[in-house]
Amino acid sequence: MTYDRALRQVGEFGRYQRRIYLLLCLPIFTSAMQVMVTVFILGTPKHRCAISENDTYAIQGPAHQRLVNLSVPPAEAPLTYSQCDLYSYHSDNESDPVHSSFVRKCSRWVYDQTDFLTTFVTETDLVCHKKSYVTHTVMSFMAGFMVGAFAAGVVADSLGRKKGLLLSLVLHIVPNIAVTFTSDLLSFMCLRFLSGASVGGLLAVTFTMIMELVGPSYRMIAGIALELFWACGVIVLALLAYLIRDWRYLNLAVSLPALLFIPYVCIIPESSRWLLTKGREQEAEDILRHAAKVNDKTLPEKLFDYEDSFENDRCVPIWKLCVTPTLLVRSVIIFFNWMVVSMLFFGLSLNVGNLGGDIYINFFLSSLAEVVGYSAPLVALRCLGRKPVYVTSLLLGGAACILTIFPVLYGNSSAQWSVVGLSVIGKVGASTAFATIYLFSAELFPTVVRNSAMGVSSLCARIGGMISPYIAVINEVVGGDLGVAMPLVVFGLFAFVAGLLALSLPETKGRHLPESIKDSIKYTNQTIYVTENGVNEASHPLTPPKEGVSFKDEK
Repeated sequence: MTYDRALRQVGEFGRYQRRIYLLLCLPIFTSAMQVMVTVFILGTPKHRCAISENDTYAIQGPAHQRLVNLSVPPAEAPLTYSQCDLYSYHSDNESDPVHSSFVRKCSRWVYDQTDFLTTFVTETDLVCHKKSYVTHTVMSFMAGFMVGAFAAGVVADSLGRKKGLLLSLVLHIVPNIAVTFTSDLLSFMCLRFLSGASVGGLLAVTFTMIMELVGPSYRMIAGIALELFWACGVIVLALLAYLIRDWRYLNLAVSLPALLFIPYVCIIPESSRWLLTKGREQEAEDILRHAAKVNDKTLPEKLFDYEDSFENDRCVPIWKLCVTPTLLVRSVIIFFNWMVVSMLFFGLSLNVGNLGGDIYINFFLSSLAEVVGYSAPLVALRCLGRKPVYVTSLLLGGAACILTIFPVLYGNSSAQWSVVGLSVIGKVGASTAFATIYLFSAELFPTVVRNSAMGVSSLCARIGGMISPYIAVINEVVGGDLGVAMPLVVFGLFAFVAGLLALSLPETKGRHLPESIKDSIKYTNQTIYVTENGVNEASHPLTPPKEGVSFKDEK
């Protein structure tokens, strides 16, 4: 009996699988909070140069207003002050109302506390000539994301899925709590790098464990439903951030729940499929028989024919995708789309603070957009197919982002909500694309190279995530109203190009999947095989491979 047939005997998604599935999804909930808390702990509020030791950003009265007017040059925007400059006085007495037109850089700042009481930025003064460090810090988190997915995958392949999970959980607990007590930039960046590594590892390993836990008929639904735990985590973060305006307490609030995962050492079982690949058949059978007992199922005396289960597993080098122009172009398009989808998703998330209006309302609306975006594919993928859903989501999201330039440049003050609304539509498209691209691209790659190709896809996604914070701060280079729209326009253009390129990819719904390089070369849009579920269960890409964690980055 093969492994998938054994899962059908055990119960594809019985009581046992539902319990473990829920436990594996909970770290995704907290991972989402760790990724998106960046928006708040690295938030940069309005600020200006401090003119005295007891200065505040809020004007305390007419005398304070006059002193600020005499000390701080006006900015381009009406009723605002320069963020980085002070007037240079002719006399040694700074109370002299006659000042020169010369300015000097300041070394102390006061911050608006309307949105944030404190952030790491306000505590360490990462503004003016230091503001680029904020973007570098976000990028370091994304770099950790990439390293963590790779490292956890290696551990999970060689030492076991459970050990890969536990390693990621250790990184999910210790560095995240330690961030709360750091006060220097280098330590903060290093700890956030480790935090990113934990998220990358958790997404990779938990997804693989889930795919090896549930039966073939439920793998697509289980994989996409996992995204909803991410969205719920982001929604909870929106509420916590609104209630807790001090970055240290907020970071603790999103980090301490991970302590609840310590019992996973005892309650999460090793993947029975991984045990089989390592020749530990009796251990795998014991786990499955326990699962069958919980599910009220009866298993035959002989459960596995180990040789029959894995003797046909094989792989070829990934460079084989370059043997023909057709495969090369198709692969490049897929890799580019992974980069763009990740860039669009994280970029829109990080850009909520630049939209104007209330950052908490903007973030909450963006969170709801994720719920809509992740829910849509659960029905649409079966009814419409992979390609229409994916391309439509990218083109819709890209068009919405590009259109923001019109209310920004030609609208009045009330047009701010138009920008927020278009950004939310863009986030719906990005979320739907993220929930779809893994299934779509995995079905396009041939079985013999699928795992390696998905690993490269993950790498491209992480590169897109590392680029996104730099695009999100284009408004600091391009000033004025155009600068407000430019990040969204750039994200939209990338999404639109990726969506148009994806039109050249073949549909995969209801078709035999390519097993070999030769099969991929012959792959056309002709439908040749349909199952009851619209999924070819025998060779579907969500059927776990013999070796290798599938580097599925949910985000």
